[in-house]
Amino acid sequence: MKRDLGRKFWIGIAMLVILLTLLAAGRNLIHALKIRGQIRELEQEKALYEEKIARDSTLIERLKEDDFLEQYAREHYHMQRKGEKVYIIK
Repeated sequence: MKRDLGRKFWIGIAMLVILLTLLAAGRNLIHALKIRGQIRELEQEKALYEEKIARDSTLIERLKEDDFLEQYAREHYHMQRKGEKVYIIK
């Protein structure tokens, strides 16, 4: 009788240790999945910003040309020369 009680105690302790180990592993797995999702989002954001940087770099290179600079200023900032009339049609 006393021997069975001791055996049940150690089986209970072993089950408790196994349960706690599984809970800790589960929490770590959930945390790892969340971090992996965040990494994926940040990589997509990085690709977006790299695309914007490439587009802006191309624009900067083109703005170094006087003809394009004048055209860009007229189209985007509605600039005009003295005595010139500009009609904006949208």
